[in-house]
This record gives sequence, structure tokens and C-alpha cells, in this order.
Amino acid sequence: MARSVRSRFAKTAPTALASLNSVAAERVADLLDNDPQFRDAALEVGLIDQRWLDDPGARPLSRVPPAEVMRRFLERAAERRPSVVTRLGLTTVQALSSMTRTPRDDEAQSTVTVVFTDLEGFTGYTARHGDDAALALLAEHYRVVGPIVRRWGGRIVKRLGDGLMLAFDDPGYAVRAAVELVDARPDALPLRAGVHCGTVAVTKDDLVGHAVNVAARVTDLAKGGQVLVSGDAVEAAGEITGVTLSRRARKRVKGVPESLLVYRARAVGD
Repeated sequence: MARSVRSRFAKTAPTALASLNSVAAERVADLLDNDPQFRDAALEVGLIDQRWLDDPGARPLSRVPPAEVMRRFLERAAERRPSVVTRLGLTTVQALSSMTRTPRDDEAQSTVTVVFTDLEGFTGYTARHGDDAALALLAEHYRVVGPIVRRWGGRIVKRLGDGLMLAFDDPGYAVRAAVELVDARPDALPLRAGVHCGTVAVTKDDLVGHAVNVAARVTDLAKGGQVLVSGDAVEAAGEITGVTLSRRARKRVKGVPESLLVYRARAVGD
């Protein structure tokens, strides 16, 4: 970070009084500066919000509902310590997961930012190195992906072979997560990602609708190492901190009657 969390908090502390005690917030800022691992864990489970971290004191510490914090915590625990799931028992974990369902899970239609990722050349890698090596590569990839997705407020909807379907409420966070995922891809294979925002039917285990199809087509346009973002997602996101966008391009894709505006997203400095 260019400036410490505490120094950025000091400039905005007067406005923090509306949402939290300034002394407590200052102590949180000190703790985050002194313990980056705690900061990353707090972001991942939603105890603090990235926007607060970008501008401490000017925004609420977090707007993540307690149920969502629990969901992220359970996912994190299962990934890092599978024995926890064994000790709790599958029935207990399922019960806890059902308690974390938010109203959004039961809505017929919601505006969601959909992200697809795909490891380019995975089939060839499997042919060259064998199934065991391919499975090990995927396991390591998923271990890296989970924390990034949670840190940006998203969830893994489902795994699609060597790809993923992700859902985010915040389109700007979706783009930032996609850029980070491409940079964190396995050494052996490049990753590509596509981002689109629209109305979809949301269930606990799937997303259905035209916006999902468009997100998949945007991903098909991307090459390894690229994040492509639809014009709709860019418009919904507004200014995206830490990301630069290329000049827009207009593309026509199969199954989508209207032409698409797409941008390539990169981390600032790339």
C-alpha cells in the first residue's frame, strides 16, 4: 500500500464518527498495518470491506451480513483444514450452510455480475502429464482461487472442469477479482476470464439466464492471460480502482443477437 491504513484513516477520521467509534477504528487500522495476514483474513471473510481499506474512516468498516461472513468462514475452513469438516460431520456443515442462505438465494431474478474463468491448454496439459498431474494442478488452482473470490465479495457458483462460474454483487469487485485471478494462475497454464453484468435467475447452486450466456461468450473471446469485460459491466461498475481498461471493441458472438462492447482489463502498471 502506498500509505498505511492508519495514515489514510487519520485524514478521514472526522467522517468516521457516523458509522463507528473513531478510537476503535484507529486501533483496527493499526492492527491491519502491523499484521497483513490478519488483514487478508478479515477481508476474505468480510469482517472489513475493501472500500473501507481503500479509504479507511470514510466508509463503514463492513456491510457484509453475518450470514455471509459465516458462509465465507466455512468455505475458508474447509479449504484450509478439511479435518474441521470431518470433526463437525457433514450434517452439521450442511445445517450451518443452510443457515447462511441470504434472501438473494431465494429470489427468482437478481442483478448479478457473472465471471467465467478457463485454464487455456488444460486438455493438452492432461495429455502430456497425465491425470494425476492435472488433478494436482487443479487442486492447487482452487486453493488459490477461493481466497481471492471471497476477498472481493464473490462466491464460486460451480466448477466447470478446469473453469469456474463466479457470482459477484459488485461489478467493480468482480473485475478486480478477475484481474487478480489471471495474475495468480498456475505457472504451467494461462488463465482467461470474462465478466458481464445482468439479470439472472439465482439459485444456491446455479445461475441461469441470458446474462450468463453473454458472460460465457465474452470469456470465449478472451485469450490466455486476458480479462475481457462487457460494456454493461463497465457501465455498472463506474470507476474501478486499480484497473485500467483498453479502448472498447465491438464484437459479434454466436447466440447473442446484439453486438457486444468489450474492454480488456489490466491491473494498473501492467
